Amino acid sequence: MLKILIVEDDRELRRLFSHVLIKNGYTVREVGNGKEALAALESDYVDLIISDIMMPVMDGYEFVRRLRDGGSNIPVLMITAKEAFDDMRLGFISGTDDYMVKPINVNEMVLRVGALLRRAQMINERRQTIGDTVLECDSFTVVTGGESHPLPQKEFMLLYKMASYPGKIFTRQQLMDEVWGYDSDSDTHTVDVHIGRLRDRFRDNSDFKIVTIRGVGYKVVKL
Repeated sequence: MLKILIVEDDRELRRLFSHVLIKNGYTVREVGNGKEALAALESDYVDLIISDIMMPVMDGYEFVRRLRDGGSNIPVLMITAKEAFDDMRLGFISGTDDYMVKPINVNEMVLRVGALLRRAQMINERRQTIGDTVLECDSFTVVTGGESHPLPQKEFMLLYKMASYPGKIFTRQQLMDEVWGYDSDSDTHTVDVHIGRLRDRFRDNSDFKIVTIRGVGYKVVKL
């Protein structure tokens, strides 16, 4: 059974999350701050972490930074009362995988937990499958119709990111930050250029297509 570590100093909120997650088939461990979480991880294996940001002793930013500096790839869903973009950006820079702002819809939280766990499994397997199309991370290769198509790294990572969340809309800036990095000097037009190349390569693919959301960004849709 999959285990989730809840790192939250609000006891009532921590218990609510635990109740909902247990009801949905997970096992749960609770701690009150980042320092306690690091100690718990020394003796216990967990599949995913739900962490608040504003906590005593060690906040969520510092906890996730230490977690990643130690080489851990455990998925982290950060939950906070903060909603400013700079706060969200800092969370992702520290190594957070997803972000929710209080007040939390617990049903949405359960859906996000499931999505993060599926994504972690895909990353561990180093491949993504859409119909009969396979994306191989280790070689930046897309195998479709019995043919292998090695891609430039940026093109592959762009397609892999969107294919990991079929139907999810990504803004150009999100894709820039994810694939090129937060400190990249490139502008978002670079994303459009790479999307155009991907469309040319896979225009006859019967498993997926890349859809433009006018004024917003792109998404991969399963056919």
